[in-house]
Amino acid sequence: MTKWILRTMLVPFALALSAPALAAEGLYQASSVTPETAYKAAKAALERCRKDGYQVTVAVVDRSTIPLVVLRDRFAGVHTVETAIAKARTAVSFKTATVDMIEATAPGRPEGGIRNLPGVVMVGGGVPFEASGGIVGGIGISGAPGGEADHACALVGIEAILESLTF
Repeated sequence: MTKWILRTMLVPFALALSAPALAAEGLYQASSVTPETAYKAAKAALERCRKDGYQVTVAVVDRSTIPLVVLRDRFAGVHTVETAIAKARTAVSFKTATVDMIEATAPGRPEGGIRNLPGVVMVGGGVPFEASGGIVGGIGISGAPGGEADHACALVGIEAILESLTF
């Protein structure tokens, strides 16, 4: 009788302790930006660039670098669409703003080869954003006169969604 009581109490206890380990073995959970939040960021960034007199394209990608929103202003060049997406993807992939990677990946530097990877753009204007301790998306801007101006507009887009990203 004592063995039965002991087994009845210990088996569920042992299973309860091992359940998180078993679940963690084959699955993980991750957060990603929603299309609604992505649109809010893109719209704020586009409005900032317009205010500054720039015709740009804004792209927001999720944590997997898949585009959720692409907004091209009416006079932004055709090349700005792919460039904005590539900037956002680059920022998310490397978990760093593209403006911060320019010098480190300059030709002749040890990391210079990164610039030759397909789809990587080392020009300012791509910025990742975080929530829950990890990257949940990124924004890329192309079309302003220089990467610093693109970067400034991207930061305004992220600022517009900060409240949505904090828990």
